[in-house]
Amino acid sequence: MALLQHSKWTFLFPIIFLIVTLSSMSQAELDAHYYDKTCPQAEKIISDTVASASKFDPKVPARILRMFFHDCFIRGCDASILLDSTPTNQAEKDGPPNLSVHSFYVIDEAKAKLEKACPHTVSCADIIAIAARDVVSSSGGPHWNVLKGRKDGRVSKASETANLPAPTLNVSQLIQSFAKRGLGVKDMVTLSGGHTLGFSHCSSFQSRIRGFSVLHNIDPSLNTEFALDLRNKCPKPNTNFSAGHFLDSTASVFDNDYYKQLLVGKGLFSSDQSLVGDQRTRWIVEVFAKDQGLFFKEFVASMLKLGNVGVSQNGEVRLNCKVVN
Repeated sequence: MALLQHSKWTFLFPIIFLIVTLSSMSQAELDAHYYDKTCPQAEKIISDTVASASKFDPKVPARILRMFFHDCFIRGCDASILLDSTPTNQAEKDGPPNLSVHSFYVIDEAKAKLEKACPHTVSCADIIAIAARDVVSSSGGPHWNVLKGRKDGRVSKASETANLPAPTLNVSQLIQSFAKRGLGVKDMVTLSGGHTLGFSHCSSFQSRIRGFSVLHNIDPSLNTEFALDLRNKCPKPNTNFSAGHFLDSTASVFDNDYYKQLLVGKGLFSSDQSLVGDQRTRWIVEVFAKDQGLFFKEFVASMLKLGNVGVSQNGEVRLNCKVVN
């Protein structure tokens, strides 16, 4: 099996390199040094703001990383998730899948500081991308140079959030969803590793622990002891709407524990657990569970690729991330 895995990676790496190269060429306007002259202190201002917020609220890192994913999956990485709804339009942040996305205030605080230091220069979309990198690295994960130069979009529609990948999707559905954003199977499994940070409320996995099917009350792919623990934490009826469970056993640390948990049947979402039940993805889970360094390397590559999705120069640099100029 080890040889098979190695041969697959050997075959994939040239393809991955070609895809990343072509992506970089098509998005040549993005540059790691984009603000070196116009706002050299930009990254420090953002990093300090994120670090301060994380000290007061340990949920901030997972929330910021999720915010980046949800922003890029709808209309690309254009900060459309930050726009407030208006009397004539319900924005993305008010779409059902985004009602549990929080900590927008962290991005707003960073933007306010940047407007004082470098007026009308740093886009809200770049702030989210930099903040996502910072929460990963500050939680024990890899650090990378964020490519910058995104513009902020002017359109945000709650109805489009229905296109976000749900925690109930199977592997084929996940592959299709990621493919629409130009992301491959490797990217899908790698970016799913972002679930190493965070917490989920009972509603996202309740169907797996009670009344799963006609034949099984509990999802048979779940570890039995784990399922019983989830049932204790999520009783029915459940009057504690804050109840839930962490996404892996080291939920405040960015590591490869997420993949180790999947291999023993402790994936919280059915979409996560499905990765080990399909041969197209299981071997990648196994490789990442054994090699954290490789997971980190591939996570950086996939985050850079995700950060290029839908990037356009047709937007603006918002003065306030909540409203268009």
